[in-house]
Formats: sequence, C-alpha cells, structure tokens
Amino acid sequence: MDEPQRLIALKRYELLDTPPEQIFDRITRLAAGVLGMPISLVTLIDETRQWFKSRHGLDAPWTRREVAFCGHTILETEPLVVLDAAVDERFATNPLVTGEPGIRFYAGAPLITPDGHALGTLCVIDRKPRPKFSAKQRRFLRDLASLVMTEIEARSATLALRREIIKRKETEQRLRRLLAQCHQDKALLRSPLNIQNGFASIGLSCPIKWR
Repeated sequence: MDEPQRLIALKRYELLDTPPEQIFDRITRLAAGVLGMPISLVTLIDETRQWFKSRHGLDAPWTRREVAFCGHTILETEPLVVLDAAVDERFATNPLVTGEPGIRFYAGAPLITPDGHALGTLCVIDRKPRPKFSAKQRRFLRDLASLVMTEIEARSATLALRREIIKRKETEQRLRRLLAQCHQDKALLRSPLNIQNGFASIGLSCPIKWR
C-alpha cells in the first residue's frame, strides 16, 4: 500500500470532518439491519484517526488509528472478518475490545477507489462473538461497500461541477463589468489597446471592432 498516495486520495474526496449525509446513514442502517448487527460504520482512515462518516449504534465520532480494526482492513482487498476478537492475538488486548464498545465480532470491507486506494471501510460490529460469517454475508457487505464508493464518487463529481459553475459565473461577472467599463469609460474607449488587454486577461477576444 502506498500510504502517501492513499492519504492524498482521501483528502481529494473532501469527506473528513463533514456533516452526516442521509445516503451513507441509510447504508449503515441497512448493513446493521440485514446482517443483524448492533453497530455499523462508514470509516475513513487518515494519518492518526479512524473517523466515522456514518455511524449506526455508536456515539463516538472517531477513534485513534492505532487501535482501529479498520486499519487492518484497508491493507486487504477482501472483507476482513474477526469472529471473536477476545481470542485473536491481533486484537485481544485492544482497548476497543477490553473496554467500550466491547468489540467481539468485526467484519469490514475496504472502500477502494477506482485507482486502487483504500479510503476506509464499511464495517459491522457485535458485542458478542459469532460462530461464522457466511460467504453470502461477505458478498453482501462487499456489495454495500461498493455502493458507498459509488456514492463517494458521485459526491466528488457533484462538488467538482459546483466549482465549475461558480468559476463560470465569476468569469461572466468579470466580463459584464468589463463590458460596462467599455461603454462607460470614455478614456478606455479612446485606448483600444487597454480594452483588448482587459479581454485577453480572461481569455477572450474583444468584441469591439476598431476602424
């Protein structure tokens, strides 16, 4: 995993520390309901934190990355499943297992961008161990994680479109001001070069023809 590039990709999506959004909350509710889990999260892993874009059944908005189960999941391409964290040597002494929220079962699927970077996970958690997590359940969790990424991509495209609209509106406003100046400032009207330079500064040709 290329961690510097992964973090660049994460920041490019502009999701960290943003307010809750209904579409992600619906997915975590669906994951918890269908899989019968009390906790479901959409997590994003930055340099030091596991931050929750959506959380169902958990009050904390984030945890330290060093104790995050999802920090292991982003190293994988398939779901990570821990049937009983209390007997798993990777997690048995983890404070999220020995203390609140008392994690015993965990299943997480990585949120992988089109260029292969794992931003975080969609995960489900139980406070009691589970005897199994079937192939069908893994596939369902993976499909929901893909849906989360689809929504993240759509959100990113919408933000880019809004920026482009704002940029065009600003350009139009500058053009209107320049046109008004062309008609109102007699000094400029006597100096065609000034007008032409003004239009050139915003990448346009001056519409006024000089004789």
